[in-house]
Amino acid sequence: MMDKDVATREFFSGIDRIRDVEHLEDLLSLPTPEVVELLGKVEGDVILLGAGGKIGPSLAHMIRRGSDLAGKKRRVIAVLRRSRPDLEENFARWGIEVRFCDMLDPHQLAELPDVPNVFYLAAMKFGTTGQEPMTWAINTFLPGLVCQRFRHSRIVAYSTGNVYPLVPPESGGSKEEDPPGPIGQYAMSCLGREQIFSYFSQQYQMPVALLRLNYANEMRYGTLVDLAQVVLSERPVDLSMAYF
Repeated sequence: MMDKDVATREFFSGIDRIRDVEHLEDLLSLPTPEVVELLGKVEGDVILLGAGGKIGPSLAHMIRRGSDLAGKKRRVIAVLRRSRPDLEENFARWGIEVRFCDMLDPHQLAELPDVPNVFYLAAMKFGTTGQEPMTWAINTFLPGLVCQRFRHSRIVAYSTGNVYPLVPPESGGSKEEDPPGPIGQYAMSCLGREQIFSYFSQQYQMPVALLRLNYANEMRYGTLVDLAQVVLSERPVDLSMAYF
């Protein structure tokens, strides 16, 4: 087991400047001692559905690194909808298996391996105007297919803070116990995703954890990057969305 002080020193040493994307990925995927400890206790392989997005590659890499540090032999499987050679090369270098699957096709979904630990990252993101039917299919219909396919697994499903209503900045933002109040079809479909996972969790007595992300950031995307690009290009900062 990795010494916690060693892990902490490794994380904080030399990060006054992030040299390049490879260095950034190394930092993002570095498992904390708690992650290493957890992965040492969890049994079985891990599959990440929709692993080609913003979070999937770093998360898969962290699980691989953490499992190795914990001395746990397991498969880490990244599921992509289509081929992406650059990402596939990274996964191969990290020791992560890649599977291709259009998960809306039940036959392709059935061909994925039986795995006890599932991360559900697939989603139709922002900018869904004009693509509302596909948004609902991916965000609500697909979770049902996944739950039926992996009914004997544990699932961590990523969601969004968009399921909450808009609240003024002085409120400090929404809290987990606040009732949902989605605005717009994207947000409504995301609440639908949560309800579908909750339904099948009850039906199959299947452990499910829902993680709501709000304003997720790293050096390549997020609100801070958007603001920095606006400032760099000397454009006025849009203050019309004054809500959390």
